[in-house]
Amino acid sequence: MTLFDSHCHLTDERFAGDVEATLERARAAGVTRLVTVASDVEDAEAALALARRSGGVWATAGVHPHVAGSAGDAALARVRELAAEAEVVALGETGLDYYYDNAPRDVQRRAFLRHLELAADTGLPIVLHAREADDDAAAMVKDAGPGVRGVLHCFAGGPVLLQAGLDAGWYVSFSGLVSFASYEGAALVRSVPQDRLLIETDSPYLAPVPRRGRRNEPAYVAHVAEAVAAHRGVAPEHIAELTTRNALRFYQLEG
Repeated sequence: MTLFDSHCHLTDERFAGDVEATLERARAAGVTRLVTVASDVEDAEAALALARRSGGVWATAGVHPHVAGSAGDAALARVRELAAEAEVVALGETGLDYYYDNAPRDVQRRAFLRHLELAADTGLPIVLHAREADDDAAAMVKDAGPGVRGVLHCFAGGPVLLQAGLDAGWYVSFSGLVSFASYEGAALVRSVPQDRLLIETDSPYLAPVPRRGRRNEPAYVAHVAEAVAAHRGVAPEHIAELTTRNALRFYQLEG
């Protein structure tokens, strides 16, 4: 299978000294392309550097809701500058996290709005992190309007946020969560139109079965494809093919 890991974090400290070997293992597993996603400006700089030196790797630029409280105008201005780089294919991850509440909720919403405005200006898509914040995230996706594209990354929310994303033309990405025995969202996996479906590892987090409990890495996106395929009643090769095609379209990498 040829696979595209649409969301991972290769600049995380858990990959220190192992990035090149990780990429080799990914390629050996059929993962020919991936996007390494940033959590703050420093992370975005590192992701861009990695993308520039590694074939089949692209980066994002943005501020995670966990650190929204320390991200002022200068940080967001730098995100705008980084968004102009050819290797930067999306903004984020950004959004709302009401589970940890590491930043005040009004600050998270303002930062997310700034990213949405930047997406409208640049044409780059949004990578949305939403946890325990479905109603507010759904409202902000709806209010962003048709000029903003995005993906509900590592989707683990409910039908309200899912429907808001689909109505706005956004994509939906599933991670190793869908392989867990405790997973209860199979009906939502089946409800995503096939031209809006993505898969990801979110590595180093959320290693899928049968790798659960280990550090996750892009090679394991094959297991995510298998789990999504099982939920949808199709072959893993079908999921690999269509999600690769969708990721190329979403990140505007075709042609």
